[in-house]
Amino acid sequence: MTVHSISGKTVLIAGGAKNLGGLIATDFAAHGAEAVAIHYNTAATREAAEATAATVEAAGAKACTFQADLTTAAAMETLFADAKAAMGRIDIAINTVGKVLKKPMIEISEAEYDAMSAVNAKSAFFFLKEAGKHVSDQGKVCTLVTSLLGAYTPFYASYAGTKAPVEHFTRAASKEFGARGISVTAIGPGPMDTPFFYPAEGAEAVAYHKTAAALSPWTPTGLTHIEDIVPWIRFLVSDGWWMTGQTILVNGGYTTK
Repeated sequence: MTVHSISGKTVLIAGGAKNLGGLIATDFAAHGAEAVAIHYNTAATREAAEATAATVEAAGAKACTFQADLTTAAAMETLFADAKAAMGRIDIAINTVGKVLKKPMIEISEAEYDAMSAVNAKSAFFFLKEAGKHVSDQGKVCTLVTSLLGAYTPFYASYAGTKAPVEHFTRAASKEFGARGISVTAIGPGPMDTPFFYPAEGAEAVAYHKTAAALSPWTPTGLTHIEDIVPWIRFLVSDGWWMTGQTILVNGGYTTK
């Protein structure tokens, strides 16, 4: 019988201070992870990262925190090297980093596009590159994308458009790392009930998203909840589960591949 487990594994989570990343960190510790490296972006999220680390340690796992702006290859190299030095190895690498912008294409400036591309596409590429160099054989890598990759909708061109390359990065990495038994996947949640979602949406859009999914009436807010996403990620990166090169879209309680 196949056992799906993360017991005894070491985990690096980019964007692991709070929201989905923070819940992944604490959930994995509760399910037996040996150590969790928690990345956070700026001093503004240091307190949240430290609180998450305290919860991880209370669950019996080692926790370490690292601050970095991951929009440069050098910063990504340093993060992986430091996390590996602190934990001894990296068995699982999860990237939750992202930046959202909801705006008509004709209003998006070059600076805004460059920022979106750096956070959503460039950082994802170099995360996968460093994962390929540092993750243990038979390890697992998972990147957060968006269910908008399967949507036909306006105003998210710079967000979904700069997340879209990550699907190809995932497939390429799965082919290149597969010889070492490394599984590479991506997961695309629907609109999530977190502070990441609300600032980008007006009241009318929020009301729409809370009713848009087939199962919206059966969720607490109608949106996707991070508590429902974490088990999917835990399953994808657990021992005994081997999926690679795939993007899983999870939107408001229903799933497509």
